[in-house]
Parts: sequence; C-alpha cells; structure tokens
Amino acid sequence: MAIIQIKDKKFRTSIPEAEILRSIKAVAEQINKDMAGKNPLFLAVLNGSFIFAADLMRMITIPCEISFVKLASYQGTTSTGTIKEVIGINEDISGRTVIILEDIVESGLTMKRMLETLGTRGPKSIHMCTLLLKPDRLQLPLHVDYAALRIPNDFILGYGLDYDQQGRNLRDIYTLIEE
Repeated sequence: MAIIQIKDKKFRTSIPEAEILRSIKAVAEQINKDMAGKNPLFLAVLNGSFIFAADLMRMITIPCEISFVKLASYQGTTSTGTIKEVIGINEDISGRTVIILEDIVESGLTMKRMLETLGTRGPKSIHMCTLLLKPDRLQLPLHVDYAALRIPNDFILGYGLDYDQQGRNLRDIYTLIEE
C-alpha cells in the first residue's frame, strides 16, 4: 500500500486501478443491458467525473451521446454546501433518457440539484450513475441507479477526485491518513 503526499496531507492507497476498472465494467454491462434501444444521453459532471466518464464510455456498446456540465461545491477537503452551476446544459433533453455521471455521491445535494434542474427540461427519464457512493453520508433519500463502488465516509482522491485541484491524475484511489 503506497503512501503519498499531496500538499499538506498524506494519503494511502485504498482502491487500486484494477479494482476500479472491474467495477466500472460491471456498471457498463448493466447499463448496456438496461438501456438497449434507448440511445441515452450521458451528462458527465466536471471536473471529477472526467476519468470515470472516459473509462465508462469506452465500455458502453449501445448507441449513446455524451455531454458535460460543471457544478462546484467543494473547497479543500470539505463541501461548501453551496452548489453553483458553472457550465450549463446546451442539449435539448426533452423526451430523452438521461444518465448523470458523477465521480462521487456523498450528501446527495449535488444530485438533488441536478435532478431538479434537468426535470424542468422534460426528459423521458433520468438515471444516476456514480463511481463512488458514500451511503452513510446521504442527507436525503436518493435512488442511485448505478454505483460502481460503495465506500466509507473517508476523504479520498485520485482517479479524477482531487484535494485542492491536485491528485486527479492518480490511477488509484487514495484515502486521507488522519494525523
């Protein structure tokens, strides 16, 4: 298990890349089965989900489209609790099957905001897909259709997730070592 330092914090390997990819493959297979014949529009939430979205999309075998939206709610290692839509959705989603791709679902507040925003645009259906789910942190009832991995309530980085914009490029997922 490797230990790395990012800025003023130390992290240890908690989920190796091979395990992440196996979990994404299982999610992709389920989406391919569930969404056959539906031509879903994947909406990847930037910045964190870009690596997950890229790997997932390479495993999707059905006709589909992808676009990106950017929301922000983090500073350092804690959520600000305020979600700001930075880049909106340009696609017409009325009558479409939409799958939101998120790096991590913790409180559920970001997903709630996304569902509210998208719901006003008349989609046929909206599904949630996340790389990581922290079920113990959810602050509201939320149905996540596809979760690659369920994790404890630790601060993590790597594989697209960051600490003060650092560490997104790490292939594995690392957990903060409490000092």
